[in-house]
Amino acid sequence: MSSSQTTPAAKAGPLPASAGPGALWERADKRILALVLVLGILVAVGAFTEPDTFLRVNNLRNILTQSSIIGVVAVGMTLVIIGGGIDLSVGAIVALASVWATTVATQEYGFGGILFTSAAVAVGCGLVNGLLIAYGKLVPFIATLAMFASARGLAVSLSDGKTQRVTAENASVTDLGLPGARVLGIPPLVIIFAVIAVLGWLLLNRTSFGRRTVALGGNPEAARLAGIDLRRQRLYLYVLSGLCCGIAAFMLTVQTGSGQNTNGNLYELDAIAAAIIGGTLLSGGRGTIVGSVLGVLVFTTITNIFSLNNLQNDVQQIAKGAIIVVAVLIQHRTSRSAAET
Repeated sequence: MSSSQTTPAAKAGPLPASAGPGALWERADKRILALVLVLGILVAVGAFTEPDTFLRVNNLRNILTQSSIIGVVAVGMTLVIIGGGIDLSVGAIVALASVWATTVATQEYGFGGILFTSAAVAVGCGLVNGLLIAYGKLVPFIATLAMFASARGLAVSLSDGKTQRVTAENASVTDLGLPGARVLGIPPLVIIFAVIAVLGWLLLNRTSFGRRTVALGGNPEAARLAGIDLRRQRLYLYVLSGLCCGIAAFMLTVQTGSGQNTNGNLYELDAIAAAIIGGTLLSGGRGTIVGSVLGVLVFTTITNIFSLNNLQNDVQQIAKGAIIVVAVLIQHRTSRSAAET
């Protein structure tokens, strides 16, 4: 993790052309191919261990649907980490947004009220994170950890520790999450995930915002000397992360038909893990949306295989932890090799 307080200043000078996201693709390509290979191996393992179940269309759709919500959160997390930050509050923000959006008062405004409230609450939380980090100069770890505790506590308070069901009058919300819901044969939640992933990719790779994000995470001092407003850029990144959490909260409400203060549990771990194994550098300045999407699919496929083979949840968590450690070690080794050359 890096911030303006922790990243060492670089020598003055213009931003190098290699700082742009497009120039990172050549290096990222090998990591993406490796992830595709890992995913292929996992599919083979699933087909071998549960041949009658794993490759069924319904199970594959289930994997994609399960990937969708955390995948949207991972897109926002990837942008934040590339920009040299971290967001430990994403799971709590999802919980707060889903609870607030399913209160009796909010549900009186129907489908639009639930969607708007989910997005507005989460964006508000992201805005607070951004202001504390960019203008209050708090370390991202501390600021987002404080938001994690506050948002989770407020979610418990609003819901009184109870599950809030979506009312029958708002059945159009839950209809999107029904097992048989399809748009051109694809579950609606998967389509939302795909749209967010494409928009995230375009934002990072085809806009000046993406170039500023990479420059901010890779070399803040050079970015400042190049005329980039570092504080505003950090603020935008956390607001975007909040927006992704709001969309994920709405998707979770669609899927479960309820809002709960326990929603989003460990989402921060899953989102960070997906970004890391997808090639996003924890110190910032490097990462790809495609890699994060594949990272989410890898973790979801592992979970699906473990579930089909009746393995305990603790085994799944140990496997995830081991994958994160290996990914970080590979990152360090790659970084040292690049520095030596």
